[in-house]
Amino acid sequence: MKGNILTPTGWLLGEIHAGPDGRIARIEGVPATPADNDAPYVLPGFVDLLNHGGGGKDFMDGEAAVPVILRAHVRFGTTSLLGSTMTAPHEVLLTALKALDRACARRPAGGARMLGVHLEGPYINPGKLGAQPESSAIATQREMAQYLDAAPLKVVTLAPELPGHLDIIRMLAARGVRVQLGHTLGSYEDAVAALEAGASGFTHLFNAMTPLQHRAPGVVGAALAHAEFAELIPDLLHVHPGAIRAALRAIPRLYAVTDATAAAGMPDGVYHLGSQTVYKAGGSVRLANGTLSGSVLTMDQALRNFVAIGLDLAEASRRVSLYPAQYLGLADRGSLAPGCWADVAVLDRALAIRAVYVEGERCVENA
Repeated sequence: MKGNILTPTGWLLGEIHAGPDGRIARIEGVPATPADNDAPYVLPGFVDLLNHGGGGKDFMDGEAAVPVILRAHVRFGTTSLLGSTMTAPHEVLLTALKALDRACARRPAGGARMLGVHLEGPYINPGKLGAQPESSAIATQREMAQYLDAAPLKVVTLAPELPGHLDIIRMLAARGVRVQLGHTLGSYEDAVAALEAGASGFTHLFNAMTPLQHRAPGVVGAALAHAEFAELIPDLLHVHPGAIRAALRAIPRLYAVTDATAAAGMPDGVYHLGSQTVYKAGGSVRLANGTLSGSVLTMDQALRNFVAIGLDLAEASRRVSLYPAQYLGLADRGSLAPGCWADVAVLDRALAIRAVYVEGERCVENA
């Protein structure tokens, strides 16, 4: 792990040494300006908090699909992620969560670490399903408790305007779960009330939520006015670069997610997203009616897209690694410093992946 290393205090030209426990033992090097040399970039591994699948598999497919997905995304520099569910009937979702719980207990050799689960639905507005199936529901304390017992839920997306959901937000926040607003027809006032109740984020900002209008600011307006954290899909298809720039100015720790589907890392063709059939073609994935249904974005491309719209590499790196780790309260991921997990992405000068290490294991090596 040699090259221009991005540390919390700046760039060092040197080498990372990992200990037998998979954590960074020490970093040796001297302050450097990457423009002054031709060494590779050594960045914190990418952290993806909204990911439905990859390599032809979906997280709703069951336990056996998880290693396939984790090995698919590590090829693109993702060293840790949340497995994201789709809206489904209660028993189907409960079964899926129990399978994901078992999968979280171990990291497959050569794969990324699954940090837990992002429950995206079913507690969403049926008028803003996007590509979610028509199985949305109103949350209950009893049902949510079952899900919390079934798997390590780290993030839950819900629509704040639905009856009783402010109480659910309070319940989840008290349990340390990050609550995000998404798939919502809520007003600005609904979103502000949810933030006051303990919500802390916004799911795929701009998409599947009420837009900003000058007399009706909507959920987007609440995010731009109040959010410290929000996630966004920077594939330059879900959100226009101008809107991304506006969000970057307004939200201090805006971070990237892929919202990847089973089609990520795969050729054009027919795939599935939960119970939905989706079609990958021309760099996007859609339902038969043309609705965008997740993405085929990978985190290395998210990094390159941030750079392409004007961010310097260090800032782009923070938005694919540090900020999502901070959102989950993880001090030992998303950063390269002694004591942190040795989750590392090595990129060449064109920002292509050359090597990836997860907890000290070299999982990817490209010529």
